[in-house]
Amino acid sequence: MWSPRHDREAAAVTITGMPLEENLRAVRERIAAAERAAGRAPGSVRLIAVGKTFPAEAIRRVAALGQLDFGENRAQELLAKAGELADLPLHWHFIGQLQRNKAAAVARLGAVVHSVDRLSLAQALARAARDGDRPLEVLLQVDLGGPEGEDAARGGAAPDDVPGLADAVAQLPGLRLWGLMAVAPRGEQPGPAFARLAALTERIREDHPGATELSAGMSGDLEEAVAAGATLVRVGTAIFGERPLPSGLDRATPATRVTPVTGVPDPPV
Repeated sequence: MWSPRHDREAAAVTITGMPLEENLRAVRERIAAAERAAGRAPGSVRLIAVGKTFPAEAIRRVAALGQLDFGENRAQELLAKAGELADLPLHWHFIGQLQRNKAAAVARLGAVVHSVDRLSLAQALARAARDGDRPLEVLLQVDLGGPEGEDAARGGAAPDDVPGLADAVAQLPGLRLWGLMAVAPRGEQPGPAFARLAALTERIREDHPGATELSAGMSGDLEEAVAAGATLVRVGTAIFGERPLPSGLDRATPATRVTPVTGVPDPPV
């Protein structure tokens, strides 16, 4: 289980010598180049820096460079880092699979939830958010297919189920349907998968014009995502560096999984 103590212990070995300024500049340049190549307006794509497994001090250093949007994929890690960095005006995004028993805490933080894949989760978020100062922004995660099996699964609702889920979520008090999110499937070129996502996004926007955001693209495929219309890209490895292999702190949701058959780690965020 992750804890702030693990954060402090990791800081000593991961902060020193990290070329964060250089890495962040390179990612921003990639995004700008992708915008130009796609004929999109400069600044139309928003960068979310994903700091999962890295200590809060690394996020603080990146924030000092002007980056304010940060993502985490584990609720406990998100909440602990948000508490430690409460003095900074950060915008938090939750991008992992969210259990209903953690939904209230994430909603109270006000983090944008990118991974709503079922109505029961949306209802739990709505119950927690309805007394807030403003609606909680949520995106529906779409399953773009790919290989079967636990190590291959990306998560998300089936594309055919997304329109109905969007209709239901849009009716929930306390929530704002912000758009769609997806991860490109393993073993497939990301471009065609993102094109399918873009087509589904247009379909959803016809009925829900406020669902303007499309969260897609990571360190290895952000250019393809921007070409398909992504407005949010989630980049971790290209900014913070390679993540350590799971050490038993939280094997239920490892940051980098290596399958026993191939020994190949997950594509980087």
